[in-house]
Amino acid sequence: MSVFAVWVLSICLLLVQGSPVQKSDGEPVPLVIWHGMGDSCCNPFSMGAIKKMVERQISGIYVLSLEIGNSITQDMENSFFLNVNEQVARVCEQLAKDPKLQQGYNSMGFSQGGQFLRAVAQRCPSPPMHNLISIGGQHQGVYGLPHCPGEVSHICDWIRKLLNSGAYTKPVQEHLVQAEYWHDPLNEEAYQKNSIFLADINQERSVNESYKHNLQKLQKFVMVKFLKDTMVVPPDSEWFAFYKPGQSIDIVPLQNSTLYIEDRLGLREMDKAGKLVFLGVEGDHLSFTDEWFNENILPFLH
Repeated sequence: MSVFAVWVLSICLLLVQGSPVQKSDGEPVPLVIWHGMGDSCCNPFSMGAIKKMVERQISGIYVLSLEIGNSITQDMENSFFLNVNEQVARVCEQLAKDPKLQQGYNSMGFSQGGQFLRAVAQRCPSPPMHNLISIGGQHQGVYGLPHCPGEVSHICDWIRKLLNSGAYTKPVQEHLVQAEYWHDPLNEEAYQKNSIFLADINQERSVNESYKHNLQKLQKFVMVKFLKDTMVVPPDSEWFAFYKPGQSIDIVPLQNSTLYIEDRLGLREMDKAGKLVFLGVEGDHLSFTDEWFNENILPFLH
């Protein structure tokens, strides 16, 4: 069974009956969802199922599953080819105009949607994001694209060739989403200089104090790592860790990184305040059970 098939099966399991969760002090906090690469806002086997499951578990919750474009097809295509900075700007504008979100919201990003929602938290503090839940997000980027889910594998073959030949060239950076969080540990200088998205939100070139201040407004930043992930390279990026510069074998944990030690993004201070949550789940990329989700994720959606 393919990774995508396992993922679909595990998502479908989330639709089983469960006792609803309701805030005791009024309306539940709204939830904003951002899907991953090759997916869409409303796929009934992925984000559509997640949306229905959350609505079933939390009575009366408003769930916005982000659609980047004017159709499901365009949404999926944009997950590959629309400049990430443009996507984030569009989402910020959409959230600012949504009357149901003005008192704040929780967010949940799947795969690349995790780092995209972190960019929203850092760049667009209004309306306020309370909790950021990153499920398999690659916060230090990726250095490999082993395979993609389902029917989009042919697109990934083409993307892989572009990444290997010129990830940091201007045309590729501006028009290929995965290049914008491509992190080459063998060429850190090129990454820091030319990455138009990840290097910016990770404060690689300079420290934007507003990014740091805005991220620290989060109540919780939850990072979920899939312990048997074969899609994300390295999977440690899901916990904000990455390869030691100059090689692609040894991993430097977040707490030992320059980003953390110098507190360029405020993560060290957040960690000491108990705002960082690191969760591990057995399984491949985006593969989890309904029991695991209900026990580990739902509490952060209250």
